[in-house]
Order: sequence, then structure tokens, then C-alpha cells
Amino acid sequence: MLDTDTKRRIDTARDILVGKVPDPKSQVEQITIALIYKFMDDMDAEAEELGGERSFFTGDYARYGWAKLMHPGIGGHEMLGLYGEGIAKMPENPGIPVLFRDIFKNAYLPYRDPETLKAFLKIIDEFSYDHSERLGDAFEYLLSVLGSQGDAGQFRTPRHIIDFMVAVIAPQKHERILDPACGTAGFLISAYKHILRSNTDADGNSTLTPDERARLAKNITGYDISPDMVRLSLVNLYLHGFSDPHIYEYDSLTSEERWNEFADVILANPPFMSPKGGIKPHKRFSIQAKRSEVLFVDYMAEHLTATGRAAIIVPEGIIFQSQTAYKELRKLLVEQALVAVVSLPAGCFNPYSGVKTSILILDKALARQRDHIAFFKIENDGFALGAQRRAIEKNDLPQVQAGLRAYMNMDGQDGLDGFLGGASMLVVPKAKLVANGDYNLSGERYREGFIQSQVYSSYPLNELCNIFNGSTPSKQEPRYWENGTIPWFTVEDIRKYGRIVERTEKFVTEAGLKETSLKLLPKHSVLLCCTASVGEYAFTEIEVTTNQQFNGLVVNSAFVDRLLPKYLFYISSRFKDELVRLSGRTSFNFVSVGTLKTIQIPLPPLEVQKEIVSEIEGYQKVINGARAVIDHYRPHIPIHPDWPMVELGEILRKSEVSVLPELLSGSVTYIGLENISQGTGEICGNIVSDKPADIKSLKNVFNAGEILYGKLRPNLNKVWLADRAGICSTDIFVIQPVDKQVVTGFYASVLRSESFNATVVSHIKGAQLPRVGWPSFASIKIPLPPLATQQAIVAEIEAEQALVAANRELITRFEKKIQATLTRIWGEAP
Repeated sequence: MLDTDTKRRIDTARDILVGKVPDPKSQVEQITIALIYKFMDDMDAEAEELGGERSFFTGDYARYGWAKLMHPGIGGHEMLGLYGEGIAKMPENPGIPVLFRDIFKNAYLPYRDPETLKAFLKIIDEFSYDHSERLGDAFEYLLSVLGSQGDAGQFRTPRHIIDFMVAVIAPQKHERILDPACGTAGFLISAYKHILRSNTDADGNSTLTPDERARLAKNITGYDISPDMVRLSLVNLYLHGFSDPHIYEYDSLTSEERWNEFADVILANPPFMSPKGGIKPHKRFSIQAKRSEVLFVDYMAEHLTATGRAAIIVPEGIIFQSQTAYKELRKLLVEQALVAVVSLPAGCFNPYSGVKTSILILDKALARQRDHIAFFKIENDGFALGAQRRAIEKNDLPQVQAGLRAYMNMDGQDGLDGFLGGASMLVVPKAKLVANGDYNLSGERYREGFIQSQVYSSYPLNELCNIFNGSTPSKQEPRYWENGTIPWFTVEDIRKYGRIVERTEKFVTEAGLKETSLKLLPKHSVLLCCTASVGEYAFTEIEVTTNQQFNGLVVNSAFVDRLLPKYLFYISSRFKDELVRLSGRTSFNFVSVGTLKTIQIPLPPLEVQKEIVSEIEGYQKVINGARAVIDHYRPHIPIHPDWPMVELGEILRKSEVSVLPELLSGSVTYIGLENISQGTGEICGNIVSDKPADIKSLKNVFNAGEILYGKLRPNLNKVWLADRAGICSTDIFVIQPVDKQVVTGFYASVLRSESFNATVVSHIKGAQLPRVGWPSFASIKIPLPPLATQQAIVAEIEAEQALVAANRELITRFEKKIQATLTRIWGEAP
């Protein structure tokens, strides 16, 4: 247990350094180096007292001894020079062990203030080296200030979670124990302490023989990619009694030197972050992946002995992500090693990270005997789940630990029925995990009837949420609008910026808010349109007001711990059709608040809601990326200065072929201006008429390979390269090549280019209905590159458009995945 004096000294040392060394990791390094420096001098003094000789500060290094540094007559600048030179030269000192030389490697003094150093070393001088457990606890406390190391995605695992995992796995004195991403060696030290406690007699004395202690120290091994973490691990283990700790600077994912080394016990909280472009592992992994969390779990599963056991903290992506690598990993685990999954609460790693995690329990021998996997759920770990993590009475860890140990110690499969059901424990046959091919490891998914919506209680919307009406302050009152700073949301913001509200086009003033019926909705409100554009919905990331088309849904205080606003947002898409249906009961599109209140919302457990939100957001990121490709793609044709410029009419002509409606029979492809997308050259809307006689006037005929150009409002840039024959509006030019020296695909892109469109706009006539006439249009200069060049450019554009089309397909697929995810909760759309 950490004593108050030692804690005070560490806190004081940090307080002294904070002005000169603001980074917590650097503070820990400076305190670590100073303590080791001091302890080496203490060990020299102890050796002299026992009749021996100094070994650390001898010969040329005697001048750097601690007593010299702390001599009352030494000046501040002399102390600064002596200490800075001492730590820099210590790696070359032949009198100190290799461990200590490694600790001092690349060490330096990062500040040059004599007063700071003097105060700092005075505090360090109060520590004494006695190689005790107390000092090891002090160092653990010092390491606790490290917090999150975001670059690699690792963060400090709370001590009580480490001890829980170690107690479940119960490492033995003869077993090799490994942490392949050891950080500061917290898991290794907890495992060491567990073995020491497990090998004592009735009086508390150790029953380990000297040989067993030596073997134990040799069997505890850690790897880390960071030299700083390796240094801290070495010191931590040394201060806990390891004279020769086995910690190595090693990249478990890209290096092969230690691939053939296996362990009986693996305990780890590996980094979750993958660098841009992903990890580039070597070829010996079973799972082909670039994500660090996938590779680390694969590494650990593969590096257990045939009877090996492991406890691994993993992010929720491992539990249910649908990408191939994740599914293959879960398949490997279920088939070879997994015996239990422990769900941890989302705030468990606060204040370093709010990420939701689980613990995978692997036991290769037990997995061969069992055809079930156990799921345990921890809702409280003994600490509040906010940033402060204050101790509370509620603690599920002891109960889950006991249940896990009982489950793992059962003979065969007898007694499994005793674990079925209950809020925190569930045993599921492996066949259920295998059934749908995704090996999902979310326990809630396998509770009886999970796929059916009626498994979850439904609540009327007004019980779950407070529902607020929107409003529009009078436009006749300038003081409600001029220089407004309060966001005012309309359906146009969805069309312009999307459903996640981070900005609006229009703003109201404080007067507009205070003097009208406007309501300021908090962040994380759901906006639901019940008038005109019924069923549109959005989610606020800022405080907003809305117009009267929208109602704001704010989670009721009674459900704040049971309903995620993001879950409500995503589930809103499932009752969009129901709102449209309800709006049809009136003479215009409208759903009353009274009707809205009655809509029933299924409310699964919070963990299931989090799973749904995480899964959908993963799909949505893919959709957003694909949509960005589509939205931003425009074929670009760089005009070479050597290409001749000719009038458009010299190489392209307008088709004059028209058709009378009565001559048509059957269905016909009809293209109006509304069917050509602006700027993209895509077709949209219904383009087939089953009643061609309804087309009253003469229409232009077009054939596949001809260009359709919108001459009415040409600023809208509506250009389509026809892929079929049909008829089109007379507001469209049908354009054909004059001779064979023209590739229409090339000129469709030229006519769609921004530069050509800007030229056309300058030829527009008519104020009410702007249009361009053929003579003016035909006079515009366009390039005439060689035919082969045109063909090459078209081929390149077609290849690009194939990729764009693939992104459209991707959007369709992933939108279906989102709906399938929601169907798991609600069933088919109402």
C-alpha cells in the first residue's frame, strides 16, 4: 500500500517539474532517472557499510556521486553541470549493470534552470532505496500519471481491472507469462504478486524455493515497441525485486525474431490504434489484416501453448464488426481458444479513454472440451464511470470473477444450465455463434428471441422524450434576425449539410429567442420533420432552434441512463414511413404532436444500443466516403495548347428529327430536363412512359451515343451521353458528330466542363426563362485533339466512372446493412 509520505514526495517532485517539463511522460522519465541515480549511490553506501567496495560511482565516475551533488557548498550552476553530465555519461559506466545502462540510454536534462534542479534533487534525496514492495507501489503511482498515450492507441489499464483478469486466469509458478504490449509492465507485476500470494503457508511465509523464484523471474516476459515504455518497465520490475527483468524492445506485429516463442499465460491490453495506411505485418499471421487490434489478438491466440490461457482487453470492433478480418478472427477464436467474453462498462478507462471494451478469456484446453461460450456483463466496477472515477459501492467484479472461475473449473459440460439466463451471465452454444457466419460475440444478441423486436419493451415516444415544437420568428421584425448568432435549422440544412447538424445557414437573435415561442434545443437532440417534408430527421451536435416543420426530441431525464440519443436518431429512420403514412390522413402533409407521441420505440439494453450505434456509424463512414467520391468527381480534360480550337458547329450538329406521339406504340424512354442530374451527367427519376399518347407535342428523337444538352437554363449544366434511344423534351439539344473525327464521349465531357459552362452562360438570352440558341451555342470555340487522343481520354474517363459507379454500389450495399442492423431491433419496417 502506498504510504502518504512517498505519495507526497512524488506529487511534490512533479509539481516542481511541471513548469519546465509539462509533458507527464517526461516528468515520469526525469523522476525515474533521478531515483535510479540516487539508489545507485545508496547501494554503494550500503556496500561500504558491509565491508565491501563501491561499484557504481568509482574511478572517473566517483565525481558524479550523489553526495557530491548534494554537498552544501556546491553552487546551482555547478550542480546543473555535474548532474547533466552524469546522467549523459552513465550509459558508458562499466561499473553498472546492463539494465541500468539501458535505463540511462539517451537520457538528458531537458531544462537548464539551477533553482528548479536544486529543489527537484532535494525532494529526490528524501527517498531511500530499500528494494521494498513499498517502493514498487510508489513507482506504480508515479506511472499512473501517464494516462493516455494516444499516438499508439494505448492507455493505462486500471489496477483493479488488471487484478481481476489475473485472478481469473490464475497464473502458476511454473508457467511462462507474456505481455506482448507490456507498457509499464502492470500485468506482469500483478501476475507476479498473484503467484507470490498463492505460494504462502498458513503464517504468510513464502513456500517458493530459491530455484522456483529464479525460474519465476525468468518466465515473466514483456515486449513493447516504445523504448520509453521498455525503460519504465525495466525500472518497475527491478523495483519489485527482479534483478534481471526480461523486457524487450520488440514489435510483436512486424518482427519475426521471437515468433517461435510461446507462453502458457498471456495478459494484455494491446494498442487499439492503427497508423494511417494500417499495419504492415509479416506473413506468418493466420489472419490477413492491417488493423492492430485484429493482429494483436491473432498473435496472442497463436502464441499460447496447447494448454495456454489468456485474458485480453479488446475494443468493441473485435466483438461485432462485419469486415472479413474481424469475422475470420472471431471464427479462429471460437474454434480454437475462446471460452468467455466479459463486457466492461464504457467509462471503465476514464479519464484516459471512454472507449467501450470487453475482455476475451482464452483457454485452449478448456475450449476443446466445451461446445459453449460464456458471456458475462459488468455494469459497475466499483468506481463511478465519469471522468473522476470516484469509488462507489456497486461492484460486479467479485460476482463475475466467481462466476468465471466456477465456469472454468467445471468438469466437462455438466451444470451449464445453472449459468443460463440472468442479467450478467449467459452461456451460449457455439453452434449459435456459427449459425449466421459472423461469429458475433455480443452476448445480448443470443438471449432468447433477440432477433424478434418484441424481446424489447417498447415505449411511447413522449415517455422517452420531451417533444418541443419549432417556430419561425416574424420576418417583419429585423431585430429577430439581423446579426443573429443562434442557429436556426430548416430542412434546407439537411439537404445542404446532411443529417448531422454542425452548422446552419440562418441564425436568429437573442430577442428572437426570448420574445417568441422558439426553444433552444441542446446538443444531441433528434430533429423530426412532421410537416411538408415529413419523415426527414437530423441529429444536433450544436445547440439549435428550428422552424415549425420540425419537432425536437430531447431524452427525458428518467431515461437518460437508458436511452442513447444517437440510437434514437438512427432508429428514427425506421418510423419515417410510418410518419408519411400518418400524414396521409390529413389534406396536406402533417403529423400532429399528439400522433407523434403515440409512436412506440423499442428500447433494448444500453449495451445493445451502443453496439447498434457503433455498427451503423462504421457503415456510415463507408457511405460518407463513397458519397464524397461521387459528389466531388468531375471528369477533367486538360486542354493542351497545341490542340486547334474550332467552332462547335464545325464538328457537332443539332439533330432535327422529331416524332408525333400518335406514331408511338408501347412504352418509350422519355427524357425531360428534370431527368438529367446537374453537373454529373447522370440520369434520375422515372424515364419510362407507358402511355406515349400522353406526350402531346412533337419531341426530339435521340439515339445511343448522342449528346443531350439542356438549352433551357443552361447554367444548370445538364448534359447526358445517351446510352439508349428515346425521345426528349424540346428544351434539350440532341447533338451528333459531323464526321468520324469526333468521339461524342469526349465532347460530352467537354460540354459538361466548368469552363465550357461559364462560356455558355455568357451567351444566355431571356430573363424569365434563360436559354441559349443553337447559332450562339454553335459559335463557341472548343478543342479538336487528334482522334486517338480523344479515344484515350474517353477510355480514362470511363475507367474513372466505373470506380464512381462502384462507389454508388457500395453506398447501396451499406445502406442495406444499416437497415438490416435496425431490423435486428425492430423487425421489418413498420
